[in-house]
Amino acid sequence: QLRLVESGGGFVRPGGSLRLSCAASGYSLENYAIGWFRQVPGKERKEREGISCISNNHDDTVYIDSVKGRFTISRDNTKTTVALQMNSLKPEVTAVYYCVGLPIRITNIQTYCNRSGVWGYWGQGTQVTVAS
Repeated sequence: QLRLVESGGGFVRPGGSLRLSCAASGYSLENYAIGWFRQVPGKERKEREGISCISNNHDDTVYIDSVKGRFTISRDNTKTTVALQMNSLKPEVTAVYYCVGLPIRITNIQTYCNRSGVWGYWGQGTQVTVAS
């Protein structure tokens, strides 16, 4: 069974950067669509929001408007991990970030990125805290 593991979270000052990574022990992620969701403090599990996704169809990417130009999702050259580079961080992005995966080919990643129900695999989450 696929087990996704996030890393790279932590505490940063406003304006700083973090790079999150998603990996699966013993598996390549090449054939998985991968996304990043976050659950902000005070919100329920069902209110988790999709932040960015990368398809398993030519590595198409999508971002919510609030992070465009500041966040970048990418696969590494070996297709073993997926990273989320987060720059110019603001306090409002403080949340637990989850890596999610799906082995089914998604041709229109924009349609499905924020639909939590379609993502079959979820990591345990990594805390990102942005504060002075």
